[in-house]
Amino acid sequence: MTADHVTATPKALRRADLARATGCNLETIRYYEGAGVLPPPARTAAGHRSYGTADVQRLRFILRARELGFTLEDIRGLQGLGDGALHSCTEVKSKAEAHLAEVRAKIADLTRIEVVLAETSAKCSGGDLPDCAVLQSLGHQYAG
Repeated sequence: MTADHVTATPKALRRADLARATGCNLETIRYYEGAGVLPPPARTAAGHRSYGTADVQRLRFILRARELGFTLEDIRGLQGLGDGALHSCTEVKSKAEAHLAEVRAKIADLTRIEVVLAETSAKCSGGDLPDCAVLQSLGHQYAG
């Protein structure tokens, strides 16, 4: 451990405090640290984890990005803007537009599935199995 990782600030938070501040559970914080999207916390002289305001902001960013469906790899890329890896907002916009295209494709797929299920369910009488429209639409064949 390097000396720059040993800090104690007046606003230092423990992991439980970070969890409360962000509405995130402890295991998720550990997971994000292990996945590398949340950096390892600073440590006090006694070796206790110490989170600060930047950690709260970063975790909130991660949680919001996950709510919007970004993968951890996407989040790493988006964080690169603040970390100097990305060179322009254009790169972030490109990533966001690519994700938007994926979301729209999923919505289109789900809409098609909804239509087929609604039509098939409407045809199903709810009677005996050999006449089940839902199972027939799935290609299920009955041996009589």
